Amino acid sequence: MTTFAYTAIDAATGRETAGKLESPGEESAVAELRSRGLCPTGVVSAESSGVAAAAAPPAKAGPASTGGWSRRRGRSVGKKERMIFTRQLAALTGAGMPLVRALDLLARQEQNPAWRGIIASLADGIRSGGTLGQGMMRHPGVFDRLYVGMVTAGESGGRIDIVLERLARHLEKSGRIEARVREAMTYPLVIMAVAVAIVAALMTFVVPRFEKIFLSVLKGAPLPALTSGVLGASRFVQNHWLVILGAAVVVWAGARRVGKSDAGGRAIDRIVLRLPVAGDLVLKTAVARFSRTLSTMLTSGVPMLQALHLARDACGNRVLSETVDEVRRRVREGESVAQPLAAGGVFPVVVAGMVEVGEETGSLPAMLGHVADMYDEEVDHAVASLTSLLEPAMIVLMAAIVGTIVIALFLPIIRIIQLMT
Repeated sequence: MTTFAYTAIDAATGRETAGKLESPGEESAVAELRSRGLCPTGVVSAESSGVAAAAAPPAKAGPASTGGWSRRRGRSVGKKERMIFTRQLAALTGAGMPLVRALDLLARQEQNPAWRGIIASLADGIRSGGTLGQGMMRHPGVFDRLYVGMVTAGESGGRIDIVLERLARHLEKSGRIEARVREAMTYPLVIMAVAVAIVAALMTFVVPRFEKIFLSVLKGAPLPALTSGVLGASRFVQNHWLVILGAAVVVWAGARRVGKSDAGGRAIDRIVLRLPVAGDLVLKTAVARFSRTLSTMLTSGVPMLQALHLARDACGNRVLSETVDEVRRRVREGESVAQPLAAGGVFPVVVAGMVEVGEETGSLPAMLGHVADMYDEEVDHAVASLTSLLEPAMIVLMAAIVGTIVIALFLPIIRIIQLMT
């Protein structure tokens, strides 16, 4: 008998649980958990990986127990590769090709060694009597809980090809949303980096040369206040650039640490939601992700409580995730989804209204899909609006900073010209 550490979701309560059990093998351990009414999201040998690592959520688990591919190596597999794999596997299984043969075919044509090894290990696991979902559990760095949960539900219902097709569409649409947000943020970040580089070059190389000219020509005459300020800032940058760099690193590391903590991350996420324009974009993006994820999982046969538990991670914002947790708790007590969703005061009123209509008509998954499509379009408009505001604002800011330095340097030059005439 082998001791296994597991994480699973209780199908009755929707709560995540972790523990240990004795079983002859991994497959029998998964079967025993399912017989207890649990949906396993991670099962690894306690002797090989340690109980602490196995008891953590799968996204933070340690090295995979089989296949020789650690989570760190699995990170070399990008989201685009996973999306293409899902689309190809859905097409092959939908055409009637057996799952093992489809995996073997995809492994042979894969160019990425890490990804090829993972796909091959999935096929080997099925040959050994396991399931596709169990094989994916061994690679938590590539297949998250949402992915594994949907695949497991598809295998249980005997419609893995349909679930993979839905999952592929979900990944493609989610990827498009992320790409739009990245595009909106790329331009201002580039402008900011260019502005910092220009100012640093001016302060380090240009301003000191002008200072020497002023000292030699004006011979101690008082300089304009603006010029004195710029010269003082230049001397500070030259003499304390290590301190400035160190302070920037400390601030960055501190912000990351605060963001990872529950209280700090919650406060940051709440502040982000209140930002003008950007907060609206973050909210609409989170709503679109949540709605599409929940719709896809419900359509694939995942129980409501489990679907809500997994969909909360798609929000990407702790404030919204806490609201989803409250919705799941009240749904477990017998309430509908719409009531606690509206009572949370975070999700837009129109979302709660459309969810209520979906529940009353028995078409909640389809209605959530409409909500996701609607907010996808809203994200497009929000990105365009944010970009149109940021582009001129960043240009004006950079022009103001550089212009101030230039004016400060030219004011003494005007006095020098007057003295020469």
